[in-house]
Amino acid sequence: MTTPPPSLDLMFQALSDPTRRLIVERLSLGPASVRDLARPITMSLPSVLQHLKVLEASGLVQTRKVGRVRLCTLQPIALQVIECWVNARNAPPASKE
Repeated sequence: MTTPPPSLDLMFQALSDPTRRLIVERLSLGPASVRDLARPITMSLPSVLQHLKVLEASGLVQTRKVGRVRLCTLQPIALQVIECWVNARNAPPASKE
């Protein structure tokens, strides 16, 4: 059984926030702990966790517990869904011959 693709609406909603885009940008470099993600952001750790919950619910980010650390990773399949959607709208119109 295959997993259904993440919801495009949820992904665009998640990416509409600059803080969440900053988190996605950082995770594009590789996995990071919640503390590492929160370090450059000027807000409380609970607020950063709320942003991560939105990203996780959208399918863009996955978190897992490794010992005492929560590790976050970007989910490439979600980005591919967005890329395919955008590319489908950038296709040149078919010629009428």
